Amino acid sequence: MMRFDPDGCIGAGTAMASWQSPGNRCRSFTGRRIPERLPAEPRKPFLSVVAYAMQGVSSFGLSAVSNIFADRTRIGLPAFEFTVCSDHIGLLRTDLGLLMQVTAGPEAISGADLVILLPTEARPLTLHAPIIEAIKGAYRRGAIVSAYCTGTLLLASTGLLDGRRTATNWEFAAQLAQLHPAIRVDGEALYVDEGRIVTGAAAASGIDMCLHLLRREHGSSVANGVAREAMVASRRESGHVHSLLPISPGDRTAHSGSDDTPLTEVLAWARSQLHRALSVNEMARQALMSPRTFARRFREATGTTPHAWVLEQRLDRAEELLETTALPIHKIAQEVGFRSDSVLREHFVRRRGVAPRDYRRAAGRRS
Repeated sequence: MMRFDPDGCIGAGTAMASWQSPGNRCRSFTGRRIPERLPAEPRKPFLSVVAYAMQGVSSFGLSAVSNIFADRTRIGLPAFEFTVCSDHIGLLRTDLGLLMQVTAGPEAISGADLVILLPTEARPLTLHAPIIEAIKGAYRRGAIVSAYCTGTLLLASTGLLDGRRTATNWEFAAQLAQLHPAIRVDGEALYVDEGRIVTGAAAASGIDMCLHLLRREHGSSVANGVAREAMVASRRESGHVHSLLPISPGDRTAHSGSDDTPLTEVLAWARSQLHRALSVNEMARQALMSPRTFARRFREATGTTPHAWVLEQRLDRAEELLETTALPIHKIAQEVGFRSDSVLREHFVRRRGVAPRDYRRAAGRRS
């Protein structure tokens, strides 16, 4: 029987890359994950968020991002200041033909902690000089600059993506690579974190990208709280890929109706069992599948192995407990399924670059 050994290494099929450069970054893409690291010198997490929207802006993208950074201070979450700016103050028409009043121009970017370039249906995908200068100035000042979908092509025109790995919608990956050969385009990543430059794939991945930034800068408890209130997945299960492999005809019977329902239910169940060892056979029984079919479906839906996914969930939960409780480290290790605090520390350092105690101290400074 195959078992998820919480003390073991990440299993075959999921490579754990070593840390290669300084800074606070996590690159998330197919088959590989570079550890998230806390900054060497803690900085204040972002609170001022400015979203740049041009004519034809995605209505979905605008509503999704504004929902993530809505005022939730009533439930103890950070007080974000969210602003939409454009090239000019005035009326802006969205991709659905809706008109919205924009009350801020390029000058709003100069005071932002986080700048997000929203997707658009407008063509050509170019920025005017005042916006380019505002974005580059914000980056020089220390702001985080992010974009997703066609917004990534807009960001490319600033030159800030040159030499960096960059995510975008797979439909535009070839176009981005052709127009900007200095960019290392990753057409399969859900999002790519290059420190203060973060890019995402298709429109829905903007939610994943923003939640990742919340988790990275404000901690797991804030990201999970926002996700619950916004009613979105705190860490989408297709965390490394944004397309599923075709379902073979022989498998369609078991997946008639809602294809992912059995797997979704098993993932929720597994999260409630993190305090103990789990086996592929046990999870497969929960999904009413054979172990072989379950393992294949799991990789198709999540882009990783059951072993690696369970380890990620254990570490996510450990982060949340470190941020929100005073439990001793050895108790947290037990709660999330590690046999000892030393094993938790080993995996935690791989992911975050710091020991659990240091992470807890940094989380205390953030709050």
